[in-house]
This record gives sequence, structure tokens and C-alpha cells, in this order.
Amino acid sequence: MKFYNQQHKYYCGIDLHARKMYVCILNHKGKVVVHENIKTDPELFFELIFSFLEDVVVGVECVFCWYWLADLCSDHKIDFVLGHALYMKAIHGGKTKNDKIDSYKIAMLLKGGNFPTAYPYPAKWRATRHLLRRRMYISRRCSELVAHITNTNTQYNLPAFKKKLSRKYNHDGVAERFDDPEVRKSIEVDLEMINAMNQTLKKLEWHIEKTARQHDYHTLYLLGNLYTQNGPSHLFHAQKQRGIRYETILRSIGLEPEGDSLSPN
Repeated sequence: MKFYNQQHKYYCGIDLHARKMYVCILNHKGKVVVHENIKTDPELFFELIFSFLEDVVVGVECVFCWYWLADLCSDHKIDFVLGHALYMKAIHGGKTKNDKIDSYKIAMLLKGGNFPTAYPYPAKWRATRHLLRRRMYISRRCSELVAHITNTNTQYNLPAFKKKLSRKYNHDGVAERFDDPEVRKSIEVDLEMINAMNQTLKKLEWHIEKTARQHDYHTLYLLGNLYTQNGPSHLFHAQKQRGIRYETILRSIGLEPEGDSLSPN
């Protein structure tokens, strides 16, 4: 667990939601100077903190809607800290909770050096990371369908499948081994869904690799040679981890990490 412990004149804690955000700003003495509930409007938020831009840090819990706020702070050179949701719950979780109290607690954690940090993923990588997550989601759904077919086969004590059912060319005769027409239809539906998802995955993986090349083709190429499968996943995993693991992965393929840039040895 890492904590944000830098000192500032002002500390801005935000309890962020999809349409509303409760903003609490403390000065270096711990006095509340702003405590308002506003719409999630960039202009409203910037007007609210404009008087404190000299030295302010903004902290928010890692919920699904933090992207725009991080980008806004980055555009205006405002220090932004993303809080680790699980660790924050362990630290400041209590029975009495509301947006006003939560925003104050977040500001106090920032001021006291007890704000557990998460990694704010760079804006230029986020969209491709979302595609990777969709790929993982679809892959898991395919696995669930294969598991259903395998379990159904076991329920009727039929011989085990000798080939991978995730491949279309191994589907011949799979549904026909079941005598009950309703069970056979269920298996046919599973196989049709697997085929459809595999087609979607094929197109998605092609698009992901194309997008990843635009980010860092050289590293992607080296990672693709080092790891024969899921090259883009390793590239983004390395970018996310940073630190020792990030450096170890890069140096193992002949690269020397230099901040956000990569240069061959």
C-alpha cells in the first residue's frame, strides 16, 4: 500500500458520482474553506477551485467516472491523486456515511498523508485497455459455454471430448451425441454462440494489435517475440505495473526504461 504524503497549501477531496460531486477543500491548517455539492461539470469545478490553483492537490476515489476529472487536472497542471477504493474503504469506512462526510474524509486523508494511491492509467492508453477488457470478457463467456457443454456431457456419462471445443472445426458430431432433442438443441445453441464470439474475438484482436502498434510498435514487436501469445496484454500489463516489474520486463527484452519513453540498449 502506497500513500500520498506531499505537502500543499490546499487539499481537495471529492466524493465523485456520475452526475454530482461533493467537493471539500481544506487549507494547510485543516480548516474547511469549501464544502459544496455541484454537478459534474468541468467549468463549475474549475471555477470552484480557481482561487486555490497556486498549490492544491485533488484526490478522488477510484470509481468508474474519474477519467474526465484526471484529464481536466492534467490539462491545467493540477496535482491529481487517485485513491485505491479497497484500501480507502478499509481506512475510512464507517457506519455513518454520506457524500459530505466522505468528501471531508478524503481531504483529511490527503492532508494527513494517509491517502492510499492507485495508478491513474494514462489517457492515451485507456481506450485500448478497454478493448482488452472486452476481449477478456468475451473469452470468459466462451469458456463458460465450453464448460456447460463439458458438464452436460458428464451428466449423461458420455465419453470425454478429445479435442478443444473452442475451435469450430472440432464441433462436428458434438450435439449429435445427445439423444434427447431438447438437450441437443441446448448444445447447438452453445456451439452457435461460441462460433459467433470467436468471429468477434478474431476481429477485435486484430484491431487491438493495430491500435497497440500506434502506441509503441517497437516494444510490442519485442514482446510479441518474447511471449508467443497475448503480446498486447503483456505490453499493457507492463505499462500498468511500472516499478520493478515494469523495468524487469523491459530489460529482459533489451530495453532500458526512461520515464514514459523506451529506448533500445
